[in-house]
Amino acid sequence: MEFGICFKGFVSPERARSLVKQAEEAGFAYCWFYDSHILWRECYPAIAMCMEHTTKMRFAPCVTNPNARDWSLAASLFGSLAKQSGGRFDIGLGRGDSSVRVMGKKPASLARVAEFTTKVKAMIRGEEVLYGECPEPVKFPWSDGYELPVHIGAYGPMALKTAGEVGDGVILQIGEPSIVKWLAEQSISAGKEAGRNMDNYKVIVAAPAYFGSRDQCIEATKWFPAMVGNHVADIVEKYGSDSGTVPASLTAYIEKRKGYDYSKHGQSDNPYLDFITPDIVESFCVLGEAEQHVSKLNELKAAGATQFNIYLDNGDEENIIAQYGAHIIPRFQG
Repeated sequence: MEFGICFKGFVSPERARSLVKQAEEAGFAYCWFYDSHILWRECYPAIAMCMEHTTKMRFAPCVTNPNARDWSLAASLFGSLAKQSGGRFDIGLGRGDSSVRVMGKKPASLARVAEFTTKVKAMIRGEEVLYGECPEPVKFPWSDGYELPVHIGAYGPMALKTAGEVGDGVILQIGEPSIVKWLAEQSISAGKEAGRNMDNYKVIVAAPAYFGSRDQCIEATKWFPAMVGNHVADIVEKYGSDSGTVPASLTAYIEKRKGYDYSKHGQSDNPYLDFITPDIVESFCVLGEAEQHVSKLNELKAAGATQFNIYLDNGDEENIIAQYGAHIIPRFQG
């Protein structure tokens, strides 16, 4: 199992440099950044900076979307970062959540997600690509054949299907092993049905981790199920709560949800946290002492997870990285 860390754009440049160096030395393989340009600073300058202070760690947005920038600009940006880092760049891709909804815009369609995936990968590979209303095809003369890994964030059945059919991995923003297993199987099955070899397909679990007493851990991470609930509410609105398209355990906890404030996206002071119970926080996150983390991560690995990406949004970041480097990552190497 691989391990990653994930930043929001409020981390100072000095601290980001320090944390990525510490994380690489601790054995973390990935560093992800939220891509939500209104709520936080643009992530790609920070990614480029952190690349210069590491030698092995891979970097990616978690997640970008097809409507954030022109596709040729996106492809040029991603290909340039890959070349600059010696091939240490992936992307996480979604329909668009906080980066578009905070402006009152709607997420992209899944068809657009799929087309963006295939055409941006082709441009970075060096192929001639025609897209949108461009009258002339785009071709980068500087491309060197880099194959951009694209991991697609998903919960609903059609998004999971898209991730399996065109993605190199799926990002599951939840740490509940039974739900991870169910969601991962949907995506992998869709890929196999499309005739793809899924042997190296990545299942990336993204969730907070925290060390301490039960009360300390829950207080530090209770924002996370609210963020998950926001996505689940979209699925329930589209398919219904008893459609069987997603596990009942994933939909039941949002019954008393009253709303979501996108200006407080992913933050503990979001006003809509009243429906979150301690057992849900424990279920969705990785909490407690080191042995409890190891036990939960073994369950996630058995459920199909190939990477655990820690949302470093709760404070105590240096300690979390240090604890994983000393007591947890070595247990999953080899």
